[in-house]
Amino acid sequence: MGHYENFPVASWLCPPRLRPAIAAIYGFARTADDIADEGHAGAAQRLADLRTLRHDLRCVAMGTPESGRWSLAFQALRPILRDFSLPLALLEQLLDAFEQDVLFTSAERRYQTDAELLDYCTRSANPIGRLLLHLYGIHDTHSLIQSDQICSALQLVNFWQDLSVDVARARWYPSVQAMQQHQVTDADLQAHQPCASASSLVAHYVVQARALMQQGAPLALRIPGRAGWELRLVVQGGLRILDKIVALDYESWRVRPKLGLTDLPLLLWRAWRMKHQPD
Repeated sequence: MGHYENFPVASWLCPPRLRPAIAAIYGFARTADDIADEGHAGAAQRLADLRTLRHDLRCVAMGTPESGRWSLAFQALRPILRDFSLPLALLEQLLDAFEQDVLFTSAERRYQTDAELLDYCTRSANPIGRLLLHLYGIHDTHSLIQSDQICSALQLVNFWQDLSVDVARARWYPSVQAMQQHQVTDADLQAHQPCASASSLVAHYVVQARALMQQGAPLALRIPGRAGWELRLVVQGGLRILDKIVALDYESWRVRPKLGLTDLPLLLWRAWRMKHQPD
């Protein structure tokens, strides 16, 4: 999945008192991601391990013994669940997304519509943002909606940034409907050569991701202090990746764009220049 890697994890901008909590959430998500994606286990074994991880999560939340298979991850998460009253449902939604990853990869299933892809984001990405808002003590509906918009945008940015990597691993995130609308075949995204229709497809998704990010961006201006500045950089980092995809003529199925140290001054400048937008 990789969505949470678009967030600076326990970065220097994060309030120091929250760094252990954010690191624990990341560690849990990383553990689940490794179960779903790493090694040579078959789909049935991966799903069984994710079910055991879910059972252990519930045991830890209730204060009862767990299996001990992922003791390091739960050693960090246990006090965070208790001290911050983390919503268990959000962590379980992440597990739902990892199970979906296994099922789609093993069965070579495809997302039929863009709506299905966005629905996946509600489990794969949006819970991370809501967990962070919970740590910050922000619970109002408007902020939660804008957090969802930012997180879904980050997930989509990750998909189109990693298109060349995912296609090579038989992971197809462009929806069947969108590929048909833009007259794109699987071969077009596997050929590593220019293709106008494929560029049109990626451009469609870049527009969608940018619109979602811009809708959610005002949230970064309402969160006070260092956390707000961190979210500004997250937003600008996602937008910068989209800029790089545009600069490639939308050919991210050929080349993977990425951020580097040379992008940091521009990101800081854009974060500083962010203005309040109508909510």
